[in-house]
Amino acid sequence: MCGIYASVGFAPDLRNLDIVSHRGPDGRGWKLFESAAGPVALGHRRLSIVDLDERSAQPMSCRDGRFWLTFNGEIYNFVELRAELEDLDYCFRTTSDSEVLLEAYVVWGEAMLERLRGMFAFVIYDVREQRLFAARDRFGIKPLYYFVADRGFAFASEIKQLVDLPGFSRRINLARTYDYLSAGFTDHTEETMFADARQLRGGQCVSIDLKTWRPASSLPVRRYYDLPRQPLPRMSEAEAAARFLELFEDSVRIHLRSDVRVGSCLSGGLDSSSIVVMMDKMLGRSLAELIHTVSACYEDKAVDEKPFVDLVVASTRTEPHYIYPSAERAFGIAERITWHQDEPHYNTSMYAQWCVFEEAQNQSIKVMLDGQGADELLAGYHHDAFSVHAGALMRKGDILGLGRMLLERKRWHGVGWLTQFLTMPGRPRAPEWLRGWRPAAAPAPGEGWLDTPALEAGRSPGGAYQNALLRDGVGEVGDIGDLCVASLLGVSLPKLLRYEDRNSMAHSIEARLPFLDHRLVEFTIGLWDQHKIVGGDTKRVLRSAMAGYLPEPVRKRRDKIGFATPQQDWFRGPLRPAIEAGVRDTLDHFPGLLNKTAVLEYLNSAMSGRRSADQRLWILVNLGIWGKVFNMRV
Repeated sequence: MCGIYASVGFAPDLRNLDIVSHRGPDGRGWKLFESAAGPVALGHRRLSIVDLDERSAQPMSCRDGRFWLTFNGEIYNFVELRAELEDLDYCFRTTSDSEVLLEAYVVWGEAMLERLRGMFAFVIYDVREQRLFAARDRFGIKPLYYFVADRGFAFASEIKQLVDLPGFSRRINLARTYDYLSAGFTDHTEETMFADARQLRGGQCVSIDLKTWRPASSLPVRRYYDLPRQPLPRMSEAEAAARFLELFEDSVRIHLRSDVRVGSCLSGGLDSSSIVVMMDKMLGRSLAELIHTVSACYEDKAVDEKPFVDLVVASTRTEPHYIYPSAERAFGIAERITWHQDEPHYNTSMYAQWCVFEEAQNQSIKVMLDGQGADELLAGYHHDAFSVHAGALMRKGDILGLGRMLLERKRWHGVGWLTQFLTMPGRPRAPEWLRGWRPAAAPAPGEGWLDTPALEAGRSPGGAYQNALLRDGVGEVGDIGDLCVASLLGVSLPKLLRYEDRNSMAHSIEARLPFLDHRLVEFTIGLWDQHKIVGGDTKRVLRSAMAGYLPEPVRKRRDKIGFATPQQDWFRGPLRPAIEAGVRDTLDHFPGLLNKTAVLEYLNSAMSGRRSADQRLWILVNLGIWGKVFNMRV
């Protein structure tokens, strides 16, 4: 894992690379070229994971010096690709995946992308043809941002590398700011909350001929990967579980390839626990040391998962590390976290994740496996998943299936009949004459806080959610398969991947995500509605696959917590003065952006208990922190 930088036309400046030295504290490389479009700079900050020798330093050239690479990520199948290239009489100078990636481009050109299994963002410069090629992995695990100006263009691992380039303004993108404030959405388009910064999305690449490119011209971005969306043939639960297990085992196996210590985040949930028990199986008794795990715990039992963590630890060869995030520190390091994140984040779970990677760094762990992506693939978010599934069952006339789901959801999740009925899409509605007798509901205190001319300019018809569906070709979420595709491509996963990347790299740690191996993703998406929700069970195929591996209380647990924090108690308790001051700071930093009266009404109602003190408070506060940290303006 590393930090990369590439620019064309701008005066080369090492500060644009060194500002992300946290991404690569083990080395620095810098290479300059001349082109028809002006100076070309390639930069690399190295975090040594595979082949620690200096010969694997970057920017790296091929044997004849024509192609140069700067690369962030891991090519997990580099061993197999290396063997394939050696069969073609290619000789390698290193044992790194970087050299395999470069030589694969030399041999197969842009078509090599379809051969890669991994997470990556890279830039390759062809000195002879003066052509620059950049690409991002299929699902956007590794970041790649870019900026185009009158003088030239630049690519970078983080937005902060671009903000001081000539022509880069610090204006906010009103459309993306509206999406963030109204729905907590970020990272769901090629645009960012910086008006002048864009990103290659997952599965995109760009090839630029510097002999013909003209300053300020848009970059010819294209999509090289589309997620297959055709349901697989029906199969039994046993068949589905067996195939899932086979793919999952293989994914964990290649994600363990490393020349440094590998550990794992362990929340006690189904996803991270499955990774840890599979690591234990893969590594077997050949371990020179125990598998290090890091878990966030709380005194508040409503969000504490330590009992489940302890069950996994007791059943595996692990050395656990426990951290207890405190409310007071959450605000104390909020500016630091926001600087690393580049863009605002929508709740305090990011602080808990930060603390986990901080402890991993304290334990000298350089690679951490994590369960990101499983919820999106397997419809693990309860409220949306059960609601969508209920609607699909109703439309199919599957009364038995619907009844089973309602009964088990009440029994296992404690959700009452009326609540389930009222959240069911397409439910029968009361007659118009009956609904007309009901008194009109009074608006909730603080509603209308987005009603300003500035945000009206950023509001788009349909809202952030519907526009994300249309942008990714989903259209309408009619069943679990649609929900999983939407969550994976735009609605949920992209912002979580940014959080994971920045929080891990802030501590010079490589985070690896076995659930996002594209072979496993394509199979799981192909299941569509099969084996995901069965009755009151979510992630059924994973639960079935883990039989005999996971402790049964973990495999059969039905609650959903994740890296949650006791947010409501924090906001109304020890963090109350900071939250109230933070909301006012946001209003002061962005005067006129929000309806001040409505915002203060909302704040007062949340703090007094008249409405939930939920993540919208943090959305408001963090917007101001971001504005201050990056000196943003409307």
